[in-house]
Amino acid sequence: MDSENNESGVCGCCGPLRPRYKRLVDNIFPEDPKDGLSKSDMEKLTFYAVSAPEKLDRIGAYLAERLSRDVVRHRYGNVVIAMEALDQLLMACHSQSIKPFVESFLHMVAKLLESGEPDLQVLGTNSFVKFANIEEDTPSYHRRYDFFVSQFSAMCHSTHEDPETRTRIRVAGIKGLQGVVRKTVNDELQAIIWEPQHMDKLIPSMLFNMQDSEDLDRAGHPSTPSAVGQDGEENPAALAESCFRELLGRAAYGNMNNAVRPVLVHLDNHHLWDPNEFAVSCFRIIMYSIQAQHSHHVIQQVLNHLDTHNKNTPRVRAGIVQVLLETVAIAAKGSVGPTVLEVFNTLLKHLRMSVDFELGESSRRNSNVSTSSARGKESEERIVQNAIIQTIGFFGGNLPDYQRAEVMMFIMGKVPVFGTPCHTLDTVKIGHQGTKRIQTMLLSSLIMVTSGFKSKSMAAALPPPFLDPLFSISLMEDSELRQLVLEILHNIIDRHDNRAKLRGIRVIPNVAALKIKREKISKQDVTFMKKHGQQLYRHIYLGCKEEDNVHKNFELLFTTLAILTIELANEEVVIDLIRLAIALQDMALANEENMPMFIRCGIMALVAAYLNFLSQMIANPSFCQHINKVIELRSLDAPYLLPEHIFRDKCPFPESLDKDDKQLHFQTADMAECLAGPGYNAERLSIPYIPQVTDRLTRRKSFVDTISLQVDIMSNSLPDKSQLAEEITFETLKKAIDTTGLEEQEREKRRQVMEKFQKAPFEEIAAHCESKANMLHDRLAQIFELTIRPPPSPSGVVSISAGHTQHQSVPVYEMKFPDLCVY
Repeated sequence: MDSENNESGVCGCCGPLRPRYKRLVDNIFPEDPKDGLSKSDMEKLTFYAVSAPEKLDRIGAYLAERLSRDVVRHRYGNVVIAMEALDQLLMACHSQSIKPFVESFLHMVAKLLESGEPDLQVLGTNSFVKFANIEEDTPSYHRRYDFFVSQFSAMCHSTHEDPETRTRIRVAGIKGLQGVVRKTVNDELQAIIWEPQHMDKLIPSMLFNMQDSEDLDRAGHPSTPSAVGQDGEENPAALAESCFRELLGRAAYGNMNNAVRPVLVHLDNHHLWDPNEFAVSCFRIIMYSIQAQHSHHVIQQVLNHLDTHNKNTPRVRAGIVQVLLETVAIAAKGSVGPTVLEVFNTLLKHLRMSVDFELGESSRRNSNVSTSSARGKESEERIVQNAIIQTIGFFGGNLPDYQRAEVMMFIMGKVPVFGTPCHTLDTVKIGHQGTKRIQTMLLSSLIMVTSGFKSKSMAAALPPPFLDPLFSISLMEDSELRQLVLEILHNIIDRHDNRAKLRGIRVIPNVAALKIKREKISKQDVTFMKKHGQQLYRHIYLGCKEEDNVHKNFELLFTTLAILTIELANEEVVIDLIRLAIALQDMALANEENMPMFIRCGIMALVAAYLNFLSQMIANPSFCQHINKVIELRSLDAPYLLPEHIFRDKCPFPESLDKDDKQLHFQTADMAECLAGPGYNAERLSIPYIPQVTDRLTRRKSFVDTISLQVDIMSNSLPDKSQLAEEITFETLKKAIDTTGLEEQEREKRRQVMEKFQKAPFEEIAAHCESKANMLHDRLAQIFELTIRPPPSPSGVVSISAGHTQHQSVPVYEMKFPDLCVY
């Protein structure tokens, strides 16, 4: 008490000698801190500070001195009064002289945050938030917030024993970080906040509090959820999410990587990829918060992270792929540039790796004792593969059409064909089983990518580099792969969405009731059918007679024929399709390849269903009448030749098909008679359909073929002298004019050559080609010798004989000139 009286006496004695700003500061503190800040004295201090801004730095320094002393002495009432005074001075003063005052203010806030007292930490945080909302007139060149980022981040991870106190501290820490973000992100001189050492503290602090959210679905909503609820702003999860969205929304182009990388690290450290609900919600927030043009940065980061975890557990990889799916689903419409193909390239690489892992586990399981863990890992790899396929399909299906066409080509280029090397998936030999698995998955993804694809011309949608490998897969001895190929064709060709109306192979009684949408075939599509029509017909023809065909294969083949009729059929194509149908019927009846009875009856039923559909589409009454008559007779005498019966379970098969019973079969002559007249060239129906080898894959010549072709040309173009000296007689002229047998001879020669190259042993073919190649080299050597040798010259020719150079002159009258040079 004596010391306090002595101190007050000194103050009273020397009061008039103290600086005015100190007296004004001292007056705002009442004798009893419970009375709070003296408003009248605070108004005087504020007026003095506004009137004399050069004194602000001294006022701030003195307030900081008093606050530090009060904190040490635990006079928390005076601490509260000092911070309230500082807040009011900050709000009132906006001048150049406020910069030094701010330094004193931040020093005092730091003192409170370091105190360890929850109340003082909350008090300091609230003051800092008020300061953060003040827009300063000029930027600060030297101010740094490193300490505040660290301190607020530590508060976000508070582990105080009292739950309410812990929540208060965490909320204060999140608000403090939000204040730092608002104060720095708009200041070009404070770009340091985006550096990794700060982002590694900011981002995990927010994610740590977001993990406590009980409503994860709310996180995926594109709108910012409000942190204000029944509990005010005391919800750390909602407040952290709001701050996280605000930070990402302010991220510039060059800062995206630093903002996303800590998210991935946090998910790794806390094992949040399995289960991955929180990871998915985080990246939904990220994609909805950032600017659309920055989406490819996030996708690239996730792809790189997937590469980093390529040897992790299947569930972790599946979790990352599912996050990537959510990411690209949001960014698909805005993704441009190389990111698109990079996504597919990375996913296909991981798909191949997953198949390798699965086959490796399967082989080890077969070599050792069968264990449940091996089966479990194999099934988990299927989860990874399904997630990758869904991502590929969903991403490709949401791209613009011009990019989707590129993606279709890209994926088709990755589909391996057994026995031939594929482009980038041939790092390890995976055998027939692995090849089929990858083929199935890639074709499934192509179905998703092509779903909803609308192209104005078939030539653009089905270019040869896409069509040829697709059809090569359609000829494989695997019914599932052929089904996938047909479904891809349906997606591309069916531009008016008629497929659903044609689902299921059946004899449709009234096609008009289906209300099929169609347009007049364009000139581009007419050209496409002239160029590739035979290729389509051939693969339908060959696909029908595969012995492993099931009900679904015939359904898809029927839909293919129907869609071709709707989308691409003019009068010429209609005739070709009828010829194809008759050829299928003849193939089933002749049975030269010993097909099972189910396949033969299935082909007959397919022809009946399709011709019934075609007859109603072309609206020819006599043609319809003929088709209906045959179908009615079949329903009475041979129901197994109709789709409604043959594809029914336990349908009895006949012992044989009687090809002489013409009333049960569609007759070419009757159909030609019905189509006679203007519009259709019915005479072409009498020409039997024979599959033509027109696709590039079957016509592509090897290097050996090219050499043999050149040898043939050389040998034919350089006849012997005996042939040149042959006497020209009447008989030779008659033989030259008579060309009736030349076409058959040429056709027979071609057949023999094809048969030789198809059936002869490889050694014999190689020896034959080698002999022709040697002949070619000899001919070329003769030609080079003639062309390189210099022509004779009157000035002489230089020759070397016995090491001496000699000049031999040739007289002009002995030189031989070409006829065109002589006149």
